[in-house]
Amino acid sequence: MLLELDCGNTLIKWRLVDREGRVRDRDMAPDLVELQLLLGGQEREIHACRLVSVRSPEETQVVMDQLTSWLKLHPMLARGSLELAGVRNGYADFSKLGMDRWLALVAAYNRCGRACVVIDLGTAITVDFVDPEGQHLGGYIAPGSKLLRNGLKRHTRLIRYDESLLGDLLLPTPGNTTAQAVEYGCDLMLAGFVREQSRIAHQLLGEDMLVILTGGDAERMAEALQGDCEVISDLVFEGLALACPLGEA
Repeated sequence: MLLELDCGNTLIKWRLVDREGRVRDRDMAPDLVELQLLLGGQEREIHACRLVSVRSPEETQVVMDQLTSWLKLHPMLARGSLELAGVRNGYADFSKLGMDRWLALVAAYNRCGRACVVIDLGTAITVDFVDPEGQHLGGYIAPGSKLLRNGLKRHTRLIRYDESLLGDLLLPTPGNTTAQAVEYGCDLMLAGFVREQSRIAHQLLGEDMLVILTGGDAERMAEALQGDCEVISDLVFEGLALACPLGEA
C-alpha cells in the first residue's frame, strides 16, 4: 500500500491507498508515534510513501528521517516549483507559496480543465485563482471559523460559552444567546467571504469557471453558494500524486 501524508503545523493528515487507488484507511495524528499506533501494524504492507509539508525545512527533515527509519524506504517529498502539471505559479517568489495551497490548486485545475477558484476552508481560509490557461493569479488568506471564534473568546471577557451545549445551529436566525450570536455571526462572516470570492472569481475569470470548496467547513459553506460550486475533499492528496508520481524517489 501507499502511505500519503499531509504534514500541517500541528496535525498530520494521512491515508493509505491500495494498488488500485482505493483509500483503505485515513485519519489524523499529532505525530508519527501516534500515526504508527493508528496504523496498527499495517506498515508492513506499505511499499511507498509520499508527503507534503508546510513545516520548516528542519522539522520536515526530521519527519523524513523518522519515516525512512520506520518504514525502511525513502519517502518522496513534494517541493515547490514554478510549474507543475500545466499550472504556472503566480507568486513573485514561487517558493513562498504554501505547498498545500500549491498542490490543491494544481489538482483543481487538472481535475476541471478550466478556470477555477479554490477556496480551502480550514483553520485559515486560503483562496487561489487559476485562469483558463493554467496561470495562477494569486489569492487571499483569511482566518477560518475556529480562529474567528477563538479570537472573540480571547479578546472579549464576557464571551464565554460551552460549545457542547449548542446543538444544531440554523442560519440565518439571529441568536438569542451569546453562544448563538457568536456562532451565527462567525458563520455569516464566512458565508459572506465565500460569496465575495465567487463574485471576484466571476469578474476575473469569466462565467465559464468553477468554484471549488475544500477543507473542514466546505460542506457547510457550500450552502452559501446555493449549489454553484463543487466540494472536493482530497485536493492536496490529488496534487501530491501529480508532484510525486510513484517510481520517482
